[in-house]
Amino acid sequence: MLSRISLAQVTSTPDPKDNLAIVEEYTTRAADAGARLVVFPEAMMRCFGGGALAEVAEPVDGPWADAVRSIAERAGVTVAAGMFTPADGRVRNTLLVTGGGVDAHYDKIHLYDAFGFAESDTVAPGDRPLLLEIDGTRVGFTICYDIRFPGLFQALATEGADLIVVSASWGDGPGKADQWQLLARARALDSTTFVAACGQALPTTPTDSAAPRGVGHSLAVTPDGKVLATLGTTPDLLTTDIDPSRVTEVRKTLPVLANRKY
Repeated sequence: MLSRISLAQVTSTPDPKDNLAIVEEYTTRAADAGARLVVFPEAMMRCFGGGALAEVAEPVDGPWADAVRSIAERAGVTVAAGMFTPADGRVRNTLLVTGGGVDAHYDKIHLYDAFGFAESDTVAPGDRPLLLEIDGTRVGFTICYDIRFPGLFQALATEGADLIVVSASWGDGPGKADQWQLLARARALDSTTFVAACGQALPTTPTDSAAPRGVGHSLAVTPDGKVLATLGTTPDLLTTDIDPSRVTEVRKTLPVLANRKY
């Protein structure tokens, strides 16, 4: 049963090769700490605002994804990292999940057309949730803006998820860090699952772009909405233990999935 996870709160760059070096460094650190699942942010391949996404987009069997596979294999863990894949004139915002006996990907369903940013101008939406078994634990995967939509989290929970991952590059702004933390806790309560929400660190260099670059504050939340562990705004690695059996216990006392009418 999956018991130790790591969230790699980092700042990706415009250069996919430089970002692979970051993935390797933090994956090695997480494996050394005993984690079995290492989650990286959305846009790990290239940061938002760092250039045209289509310039770097590759299929999930392309060289960038293969390099992540090699990193995961050497470390002996499962790695989830955000990348971009081609999609008929646009790209897809994709989360690659590989290593530890799994190899799959999730395309972001809910696109960030909010707060003055139009992700759908350059990104095509996905249409299928992703649920995988990792070390005997059912894990669902989501990306950033998905966290505002409880139906996706409840659907994953209904299909058996005990842990739901959120990989994000959360836009900064007034109240946005508070919203990020509140939403992670709310989605854990909606679905009565553990939620592991990993975001990009807060950038240290200002930009005029409206592109969402990150606010930090990655966190892990228990199925009853308590913050298990959290980070600040700077690059860091959060490693924490979870107990998937707690999901069953919480659902006995808080049966929101069984009680819902809609």
